[in-house]
Amino acid sequence: MEIKEIGEFGLIERLTANIHPQNSSTIISIGDDAAVLRYEDKEILVASQMFMEGVQFDLTYIDMQHLAYKVAMIAMSNIFAMNGEPRQILVSIALGKRFKVEDLDSFYIGLKNACQRWNVDIVGGDTTSSYTGLAINLTCIGEVAKNKIVLRNGARETDIICVSGNLGAAYMGLQILEREKSVYYQQVEEFNRKLDAVNLNGNKTQLAALEKEREIIANFQPDFSGKEYLIDRQLKPEAPGEIIWKLKEAGILPTSMIDISDGLASELKHICKESKCGCRIYEDRIPIDYQTAATCEEFNLNLTTAALNGGEDYELLFTVPITYHNKLQELDSIRQIGYITKASLGERIITRDGNELELQAQGW
Repeated sequence: MEIKEIGEFGLIERLTANIHPQNSSTIISIGDDAAVLRYEDKEILVASQMFMEGVQFDLTYIDMQHLAYKVAMIAMSNIFAMNGEPRQILVSIALGKRFKVEDLDSFYIGLKNACQRWNVDIVGGDTTSSYTGLAINLTCIGEVAKNKIVLRNGARETDIICVSGNLGAAYMGLQILEREKSVYYQQVEEFNRKLDAVNLNGNKTQLAALEKEREIIANFQPDFSGKEYLIDRQLKPEAPGEIIWKLKEAGILPTSMIDISDGLASELKHICKESKCGCRIYEDRIPIDYQTAATCEEFNLNLTTAALNGGEDYELLFTVPITYHNKLQELDSIRQIGYITKASLGERIITRDGNELELQAQGW
């Protein structure tokens, strides 16, 4: 169905018909000029993020449902990284004529699934036209108790540096997706070359054979065997809410925290800069999944580089006082990878063979 058949307001009514507020802080949701929210005795957290086609995502290998789920989880991850809980989300989309109503239906299925995962209300947004591809903006609103907010600037000397989950998997998932995309387009390019040649000589027998080849290409299936976990980490990340709950249940309040979107090295340097401190992390303590390690070898990529600089893991990097060492050891999915030092000692990584190197963020 063409969007123009139902118009902007008809589209909004269709997409939001079954959205009902779940949080007491949501007073007025979709349907008026603005949402009305009410928080009492809480600090309000607001995080906004922009996603551009061709920069943050590629529709060659992610559908609208997975895309919506992913961007929503990324937006919520910013709230969790402040030790907060996401409550509301606003979603604005700019899209071109190639998108149909059904594409937006799929997008909102993914969006609703992500919001239901963490009991988040969709309270508004906007839609508009785009001549340069799909653009998505999400604003996530959350809450945190006034004495429980965790910033990037609270790390102190001797604090333990911790990460949740494992690192580098999303980056290696991206490498696999890019490889299969390249294989597909190579087949398309070769087919077009053959088609041009056949059209020139007018050979009907060859043309009939090419039709079979066209069908094979149309049914192209990427090779993800044994790499499903990595693909999921790239296309369907999960916001680290469970880690926040584990820390709360254990009575652990981090001194600083950030989510790992641009890579461990970059995020750790952010904490060091804001906290005016240095750090030491150990290469052999960085958590890495076996599929990540095997795929790095397959692609001839350095494993540690992928973990330090890959990005899009959306795990939590945080620091805690050294007195919590024993408690941390009892928690699953949390790894102690180093400690905070004086700023004068710099930011260093201790390699597996005992060498000490400057920690560098190579960019995401």
